Amino acid sequence: MKKNFLSVICCFTAMVLVSCKKDSFLNRYPRSDISQQNFFVNEADLQLYCNQYYSQLPIQNFYKVDDNSDDKANSTINQLLAGTLTIPSSVSDQAGSGTPSWDFSFIRTCNFFLANYQKADLGDSIKNIYVAETRLFRAHDFWNKVKAFGDVPYINVYLTDTSKSMLYGPRMPHIQVMDSVLSDINFSVAHLPAPASAANGRINRDQALALKARICLWEGTWRKYSGAGNEAAWLQTAADAAEQVMGTGSYDIYTTGHPRSDYYNLFIQQELKGNPEAIMPMRYLTTVLTNNIDRSLGESGDGYSKNFVRSFLCTDGMPTALSPLYKGDDSLDEEIINRDPRLAQQIATRGFNFLAGDTISLPRIGTTVTSTGYQPIKGRSSNLADWNANASTLDFFIFRYAETLLIEAEAKAELGACTQDVLDKTINKLRDRVAMPHMILSSLVKDPQSNFPSLPVLIDEIRRERRVELGSEGFRLDDLKRWHAGALINNPETILGIKLLPSVRAQYPPAQVSSIVVDANNYVRVYPGITARIWNDKYYLYPLPVQELTLNTNMQQNPGWK
Repeated sequence: MKKNFLSVICCFTAMVLVSCKKDSFLNRYPRSDISQQNFFVNEADLQLYCNQYYSQLPIQNFYKVDDNSDDKANSTINQLLAGTLTIPSSVSDQAGSGTPSWDFSFIRTCNFFLANYQKADLGDSIKNIYVAETRLFRAHDFWNKVKAFGDVPYINVYLTDTSKSMLYGPRMPHIQVMDSVLSDINFSVAHLPAPASAANGRINRDQALALKARICLWEGTWRKYSGAGNEAAWLQTAADAAEQVMGTGSYDIYTTGHPRSDYYNLFIQQELKGNPEAIMPMRYLTTVLTNNIDRSLGESGDGYSKNFVRSFLCTDGMPTALSPLYKGDDSLDEEIINRDPRLAQQIATRGFNFLAGDTISLPRIGTTVTSTGYQPIKGRSSNLADWNANASTLDFFIFRYAETLLIEAEAKAELGACTQDVLDKTINKLRDRVAMPHMILSSLVKDPQSNFPSLPVLIDEIRRERRVELGSEGFRLDDLKRWHAGALINNPETILGIKLLPSVRAQYPPAQVSSIVVDANNYVRVYPGITARIWNDKYYLYPLPVQELTLNTNMQQNPGWK
């Protein structure tokens, strides 16, 4: 039986947070029943208070993830990319919309701790562990707000009724907020214990480094491609953080020597503790904390896009536009021949055991389980026990070593410092798992169908590798925004599915496919009313709630939102 302290923390936290009422004064958090005078006394108090942060961890669970990008075209079109997202009237309206929230209650919770932890009768080395946890989670929350809204109020003190006027000034510029975010992360890295010394289930130094690498890559590339400047320092910091994780020797790419199944099997494991790729896992346990993701994945109406599927190389390491091995896409059977094995380990192909012997014979179109025919199976187990409602104990990744390797490769490439040695320690370790040819710096050839025709081929191919390896893990829209590449949404292939030739259509029951619409080339059109989504640059930021602008007349709405 797996012991699961992190799942206990998250379960406890979820119950606490659900019971808390929010209101407009910085969303009124923390709770009034925590007394500054008698609560922050000992380490148990500090630990108990910090437990509530853990519900904020960025867990990768695959369910309808990346539907807001060019990777997928869910049966329900994403509001942002469809141009139908409206300006919320209040923070509470955001909470129900599935969009990022202008809710500062969690920031206030962190600041409350930082204003009171010194009351504990403990040495600084112990107290600083919990300060480090607090500042790490505060940094993560501010980073999420910057990604979503750009400039935001930066509040690093606990506000009382007499000090809340600080809320009603202008927003702090993105760049200044991120400097403070980095300061918080650096403190956390310096004061969190190494994994061997950390309490079971609590965040440690390596996990903080993984988050630091993620944040700094995002900020460095955002600065470069938005023209904000000073990107090199952030990119170097991202690489340095990734290298610190790599240098521990504690992590590796999971493989059992089965390139046709190892990638798929990585994401349907009951226990990720001890898996070499798990820098930080989210663990589930019967009677403690379970999830419904496996069942939901089979009922999601989700689908990878034609554009995503085209991005997979052939087994000679060449793109489909250049490889003599490519068999075309007249059927899914042909399309997966001689392709990167990660393709058939992310989409349901003929013979895939969908559930307890229910195998795939034809791509599932005209049903509720998938929209494009490229049915996502990442994280989808065929085990009936995992499918039972709210009973799955499959673990998820929070920080995965493969991502850290991709950060190192991309940061070094952006700095002009990516050598063959860097590729061998990063990209090629991912390719070894699936027996794909190594990326050889001197042999790279530009793909004539590249999404990034003006980019150097090395950066282009590293971005491809990232897209393929991290499919359905929730990174893609953030990537498009940091690369200032939102216009990729305009590609009609991002809302197309499999090719449905008349001969293939005839293999299905007529009632199942009678309503399927195809384009002039017989590709499934997921949204018959449109031939392409149209990117608007206002989508780089989300709108602020009307109520917040009314309360604070010093703030203005984000560009393009009226």
